[in-house]
Amino acid sequence: MHSLPPPQDGAAWRVGTPRLGPALLLALALGLAFAPLLAETATLRLMVEILAMVAMAQAWNLLAGFTGFVSVGQQAFIGIGAYALFLFAIKAGVSPFLAVPLGGLVAAGIGAAAAPALFHLRGPYFAIGTWVLAEMFRIFITNTAWLGGASGLTLAQAVRGMTLTQRTHTTYWIALALAVATLAGIYALLRSRFGLAVRTVRDNEASAQSVGVNVARVKLLVFVLASFITGCAGAVVYLNTMFVTSNAAFTVDWSALIIFVVIVGGLGTIEGPVIGTLLYFALREYLADYGTWYIIALGLIAIAVMVFAPLGLWGSLRRRLPFELFPAGARLRRVDQ
Repeated sequence: MHSLPPPQDGAAWRVGTPRLGPALLLALALGLAFAPLLAETATLRLMVEILAMVAMAQAWNLLAGFTGFVSVGQQAFIGIGAYALFLFAIKAGVSPFLAVPLGGLVAAGIGAAAAPALFHLRGPYFAIGTWVLAEMFRIFITNTAWLGGASGLTLAQAVRGMTLTQRTHTTYWIALALAVATLAGIYALLRSRFGLAVRTVRDNEASAQSVGVNVARVKLLVFVLASFITGCAGAVVYLNTMFVTSNAAFTVDWSALIIFVVIVGGLGTIEGPVIGTLLYFALREYLADYGTWYIIALGLIAIAVMVFAPLGLWGSLRRRLPFELFPAGARLRRVDQ
C-alpha cells in the first residue's frame, strides 16, 4: 500500500463515501416496491427469480471474487434453505413467509459446521468438497420419506386461505428486501475494516496472518454469511414455486448458473453480478424457445467475455468510466479543516 503524504496547510485525510451507487439503489428499491400495483402475476414471479439470483450471485461473488474461495456446491445451501422453509411451514406450522430467514439460519448453521472440514481443502479440492456436500444432502433427502423423498414437498396446505395475488405479492416483497439487503450489506462490509481483511486473505493468507488478521475467523464469517444469504435465496425461489424436490434444489446447475452470471458480469465487483443476472434472464426469455441453441448461445457468450473482456462486462466498462457506482475499497480524499 502506498503511504499518504503528510497533511499540509491545515489539511487532513479522511475516507470519502461515494453517494451515487447507494442513492441509485435506494431509488430503485423504492420504485420496485410498487411493482405489484402495476405488474401481472407472471411478471412478478419472474422478478422474484431475478431478485433471488442477484442475492445468490452476490453471495458467491463474496466468496470467490473477494475472498478467493471458488465453490461449485452453492446448491447445497439453496436446497437446505428451501427444505428448511418447507419443513418449518408443513411440520411446525410456521408461516412460510416468516420461515425464509429461518431457512437462511439453518443453512448458515450447516455452513458453520461444514466449514472447518472444507477449509482443510485448497483450490479445486475445496470446490469439489462443496459439491460433495451438496450431493450428500441430495442423496439423503431423496432417500428419506419424512422429507418427501424423491417426490418432494408442497406448500399447498400451508398457504391455504391465501389468494394467488396475496402469495405472489408477499413473495415478491420478500425477494426485493433480500436482494436490496444483500447488496447494501455486502457493500458496507467490503468498505469496512473487515472488508479490507477479507481482501487481504484473498491475496495472501500468510501475509494477512503476519499483519494481525485472524484468517480462520474471517474465512468462517464470510462462508457463514454467504451460506445464510444463499439459504434465504433458495427459500425464496421455492416459496415462489410452492413445490420442491431434492433433484431440483440440489442440482449442480444452480452453481453453473451462478458462476456464469458472476463471471460474465464481472468477478470481484458489486455491479457485475447484477448485470450478469439481467443478461442471463434476458437471454432466457428471448432464446429459451430455440432449444439447444439457447444453451449454445450462453456458452458462446461466456467464451467471448472470457476472451475479449476477461474482467467481465462491468469490470471492463468501469476502466473507461470516470466513476464507480459501488467501489468496494475505501477512497481517501483530502479535505481542508
